[in-house]
Amino acid sequence: MTAIHVIGGGVAGLAGALALARAGRLVVLHEAAPMAGGRARALADGTDNGTHALVGANTAALRFLERIGARAHWVEPEPDGLPVLDCADGSARRIALSPLAWWRASRRPVGASFSALMAMARMASPWRDEPVAQAMAAHPDFYRGFVDPLVVATLNTPSTEASSARLGQVLRRLGGPGATRLYVAERGLGPDMVEPALDAFRAAGGEIRFNSRLRGIEVADNRVEALILDARIHADAVLLAVPPWEAARLLPGLPVPEAHAPIVNLHFAWEGPGPARFIGMLGALCQWVLVRPTGVSVTVSAGDAEAEQSVDELAPRAWAEILRAVAAFGIPGEWPIVPPRCRVVKEKRATPRHTPPVAPPRMPLRNLALAGDYTWPWLPATIDAAIRSGEAAAQALIGVPLGNTPIPLKRRWRIALPEPRGVPASNRAARQP
Repeated sequence: MTAIHVIGGGVAGLAGALALARAGRLVVLHEAAPMAGGRARALADGTDNGTHALVGANTAALRFLERIGARAHWVEPEPDGLPVLDCADGSARRIALSPLAWWRASRRPVGASFSALMAMARMASPWRDEPVAQAMAAHPDFYRGFVDPLVVATLNTPSTEASSARLGQVLRRLGGPGATRLYVAERGLGPDMVEPALDAFRAAGGEIRFNSRLRGIEVADNRVEALILDARIHADAVLLAVPPWEAARLLPGLPVPEAHAPIVNLHFAWEGPGPARFIGMLGALCQWVLVRPTGVSVTVSAGDAEAEQSVDELAPRAWAEILRAVAAFGIPGEWPIVPPRCRVVKEKRATPRHTPPVAPPRMPLRNLALAGDYTWPWLPATIDAAIRSGEAAAQALIGVPLGNTPIPLKRRWRIALPEPRGVPASNRAARQP
């Protein structure tokens, strides 16, 4: 049986590879790094690279967790509403994520007037687009306390430039039953998503090759003819699930997002009694704080300035804010005044900046399908979008005939460009000489 080659072991590549393998295809998954997970991966020591969370509206991601047998390990840390501490005035309250629950004043964001809700509802319309900050300018309290944190969390783009149409894609999905229920991985993305996906892929007969970086693609007659890895491999079908800058390197002229936004994560070495807790903060360096029995993680999305700061600058500020939050919400455990050991992870190109989308074609070549969160224009760049894109790419390839007659050599041409400067260190480390 002829193999389908999947390039990239991130979330999109894992979803696509599993779908192909369970459809009865022979699949070889190539990952340039020594571990899977891509930009959403757990780090080598098992620490998550970020406080990743899902909501009930992320139906593709939740179905994927069911299929790989990992759904039971995604828990709901705050079923009674999200604890939010406003560091400007010290107020602490629980906010319901669903507007349907805002009939209770105690669960309603500050400034949630009828006119503010109508302004938010207008952003859910697909017929208009403007920066979110401009759309909500007449409602500063509601914007600060609910809309801006939602934008930063879902779009990873400052509200002054984030597209209201892209936010509308999120808002339109939040009205269904259970759509705003919040879930986090009980142990981390590594044990609760990446490893179960790899196990499921192997069980379906898939093969995984780590430290296998794609250097170039040979193309003839609008088809992939061969992949240039450690050796030249003839390829009848390819699922390319790499970051946009890598896709552009391999396929020159491919339209991909060029502007990206960073995410900064701080991981504090701390042990506590549990269970997992999730806290939002306003007017603070810390935007989201995830407290697990094995550590405390902080996410700073759209962190352009923070991405340039050192751990010595970030850790004391973050820990002081964490102490205020755990005191405000009575989270148990021993909380030292001096910050514990802290690890800072900076993904400077974590997601595209969510201005109007740039979406490449699903199949830029007749036997090559693209996957990746940036290829799914109906959602922001999220785990859910990555999974949807991987499964859509797999479905597109299932109809591609395999075992075609090789094209004459005189009609072949090669796509292979040097690796661009500024590639993240995790990618550079995996590069073969």
